Amino acid sequence: MTARAPGRHALAFIFVTVLIDTIGFGIVIPVFPKLVMEINGGDISEAARIAGWLAFAYAAMQFLSGPLMGNLSDRFGRRPVLIASLLAFAVDYVIMGFAGSLALLFVGRLVAGFTGACYASAYAYLADVTPPEKRAHHFGIVGMAFGFGFIIGPALGGLLAEYGVRVPFFAAAALAFANAIYGWLVLPESLPKEKRRPIDLRRANPVGALLQLRALHPSVLALAAALFVWQVAHQALQGTWAFYTIYRFDWTEAAVGLSLAAVGLAAAIVQGGVTGIVIPKLGERRTVILGMSTGIAAYVIYGLTSVGWGMYVGIAVGALAGLVYPSLTAMMSQQVEETAQGELQGALSSLASLATIIGPPVMTQLFAAFSGPAAPVHVPGVAFFLAAGLGLLSLTMALRAPRAGASAAAGT
Repeated sequence: MTARAPGRHALAFIFVTVLIDTIGFGIVIPVFPKLVMEINGGDISEAARIAGWLAFAYAAMQFLSGPLMGNLSDRFGRRPVLIASLLAFAVDYVIMGFAGSLALLFVGRLVAGFTGACYASAYAYLADVTPPEKRAHHFGIVGMAFGFGFIIGPALGGLLAEYGVRVPFFAAAALAFANAIYGWLVLPESLPKEKRRPIDLRRANPVGALLQLRALHPSVLALAAALFVWQVAHQALQGTWAFYTIYRFDWTEAAVGLSLAAVGLAAAIVQGGVTGIVIPKLGERRTVILGMSTGIAAYVIYGLTSVGWGMYVGIAVGALAGLVYPSLTAMMSQQVEETAQGELQGALSSLASLATIIGPPVMTQLFAAFSGPAAPVHVPGVAFFLAAGLGLLSLTMALRAPRAGASAAAGT
């Protein structure tokens, strides 16, 4: 099976893998605040604090294991790493569905974080089978799966919440397990044995992986730094959306799910259609500028609006922010040898995890501090204002990054 050349089934599997993982992630967002309050008690501000530390636990474990998993995929192939990651996510959701204590919730997050290399391996797989000049477009197509996942997942989670706050977790587990079986049956290996390399433990750790970015190409390190700051900013949305909208607009789980479905729809339209039109016309660099500028504007709208429909205005304004990741990833991928694509994606996975280590605790603690009864000043949108500032910093860093190779040509 693994000797077959990657074809339509393999590329479809990568799309479906990201889609199902995103559905699984999104399906629990509308109910997570109530689950934490059910287990621990307390109000929405206290639940936000706990959720921030749960995200921290997941990201810290992923940060430590991401480069190792990326190097394992360079050594043994993408297929086994992808399937193992999916099975780990299934176990994670089952644990969280049965959790009766915060300790068990943390165990579930640690389990998933250890093998949470699915996205890195998926992007490395795409890099294996896609010519450099088409990677930005194909990364965007897979990014469309994130959008579809956030259309289906939160909306489905809001509906399933009618049957109990734990039901969406078991549904997510079933989806992840089904996708693992699907991959076992149809996924061929994309990395031939002659292109595999031994594991270098000096590079199969987060510090070594991040230092290796410096050795790949000067532009890779600069662009990775800009992407990291952008991902920290994005944690305001990932970490506080449900808590913020429930607190400020008194939204139900269904309303939270529908709003996140709107986020997903906007992302799917942009990454599935707009990416392939805009990037060839503007080049990756100008596309990054466009995407970041609209994203910054959206964060400001989220923080300022006093009415629920204002969040939908922000979603529409910030839709083009979905262009940032595929453009920056493609620019970096073009500067890296084919034998090190897994290592690059593992390093980027570590950066994303580091952003998730830093972002959720900071964003959720800010939300709790400025929304709770002891708040010195009532500014529940403070996390979004911080995100806008970080977005501006990221844009400045991207503009100052050295141009190199194909990236430079495309951006001129």
